Amino acid sequence: MFEVLQAYLERNTKLTEEDIALVRSVFLPRFFKKGEFFLREGEVAKYGAFVTKGFLRSYVIDNKGKEHIIQFAPENWWIGGKGPDSPETTSSVFIDAIEDSEVLLIDVKGHRTMMERVAGYAAGFRAGIERRSAAKDKRIVHSLTASAEERYSDFLATYPNIVQRVPQHMLASYLGITPETLSRIRAKALQKK
Repeated sequence: MFEVLQAYLERNTKLTEEDIALVRSVFLPRFFKKGEFFLREGEVAKYGAFVTKGFLRSYVIDNKGKEHIIQFAPENWWIGGKGPDSPETTSSVFIDAIEDSEVLLIDVKGHRTMMERVAGYAAGFRAGIERRSAAKDKRIVHSLTASAEERYSDFLATYPNIVQRVPQHMLASYLGITPETLSRIRAKALQKK
C-alpha cells in the first residue's frame, strides 16, 4: 500500500529514505469492504484517506432521503469529511466504499508534519488542491449551464475509467439527473455508434 502512495508523491519530487520512513509512521493502513462506511454524517472527521486500491465515494442525503454524490475517489485519489488542515470537526458527508478498498489514513497532526517535512507531499497537496478547486468550479458551472447529455459526455471524456466502475444510479446522482435520464442518454449514445 505504501508503495502506491510513494509513487504518487514522487511525481513531484524524489523522496529520501527519511521521507519514506516518515510516511510509514504517519499513515495508517485500513481496509474497507464494499458498502462499509469510512465516515458518517455527524461523526468526528479524524482522518483523510488516500485510496491505494478500490473505490470510495462521498455524498449527502437531503431531507427527502435522496443521495447526492459529491465525489468519487478511485485509486490515487484523496477523500475526507473535512479540510485536512482543520481540527477534528463533525462531518457533513457520508463516505463509504463502492468496492473492497485499501486506503492509507492520515490525521491532522500527521498532515501538518508531512507538509512541514516532506517537500513532495507539500507540493503534491498544493497541486491537488488546485486541481480539485478547478474541477469543483467546472462542475458547478456545468451543473448550472450544461444539459444532462453534455454533463454525461464531459464526465465520460474526463473520467473514462470511472464510468465503468460506478453503478448507474450513483453516476446519475453525481451528474444531478435521474437514472432513467442517464439510461436514455446512454441508449442514444449507443445508437450513434
